[in-house]
Amino acid sequence: MNAVPRWSLSEAEAATMSIDLHREVGSPVGVPAVILDVDPADDAARWQAVATQLRSLPVVAVAVHGDAADAVHPDVAELRAAVEARPHAATVAALLLRHLPDEPHAAFHLESAAYATLQAGPEHRAWLEQRGRRVRNDTDPRVRLDGGDPVTITLTRPRLHNLLDHRGRDELSDAFRTVALGDPDIGVRWRADGPSFCAGGDPAEFGTVADPVAAHLIRAAASPAPALAAIRHRVEVHVHGACVGAGIELAAQAERVVAHPETRFRLPELTMGLVPGVGGTWSIGRRIGRQRLLAWLLLDLDVDAPTALDWGLIDAISA
Repeated sequence: MNAVPRWSLSEAEAATMSIDLHREVGSPVGVPAVILDVDPADDAARWQAVATQLRSLPVVAVAVHGDAADAVHPDVAELRAAVEARPHAATVAALLLRHLPDEPHAAFHLESAAYATLQAGPEHRAWLEQRGRRVRNDTDPRVRLDGGDPVTITLTRPRLHNLLDHRGRDELSDAFRTVALGDPDIGVRWRADGPSFCAGGDPAEFGTVADPVAAHLIRAAASPAPALAAIRHRVEVHVHGACVGAGIELAAQAERVVAHPETRFRLPELTMGLVPGVGGTWSIGRRIGRQRLLAWLLLDLDVDAPTALDWGLIDAISA
């Protein structure tokens, strides 16, 4: 890994004018990050011109503040270290967030393709090797759908904190699709049994599909994200306990997210050598912005309910 450059505005302008910039910065040449030393007195338009020059490059721009960076956080050294620890996942995440379309279905497919790319990479393989194998034997239903107004969808795998496996994914997608076929004027309440709303994807199933292309096509056919998108305008989701990975990725699509005061939110995907894979780059990004989302991913922050409310990740904290 080569030294990460730290650029003032004039240094950034000079660097980005070089025709050899792609040979000087970027993950392929061992410089996965650049630090933008933004001064509040700087001309914002000049920094945006720098950002435009960096836009197509596989490099993560970090800064304490400013609109030109991919990720913003008070501790840029911590951001840089996170990028250097997993340069492939960090760079793919930054590129994905820069170019993510506004239309949700297009965004879901692009995110899934990026996820599949990383599934085949060395960072995710290293994570699979160190975490060990896990086997699940539970056969209980994962989702319950109750009629009424509102219709209630409940996650029902409480012993395992509603970890989302392929069966849970399919049952949740079916529940969303069933609601979509019903009365469009009836609201939807989504909740969960047990101590947590959803602790993310089930680790026992990571690595079970060896072919990343096949995994991408499975997600295209079976992901709950598109089914939820069809009804999200009438969904209110109530989260509590651990709301991790797929849990908050999906919940963030809802029109209204209400959290228990002690809810904790995490996005650990980059620590696994991956990016969010259930629509989170779109659903969370539209709520909190791409810079904050990338910083959250890079640093694997444990976010409490008041912080989530301040960010706009949730809409209310329950009494």
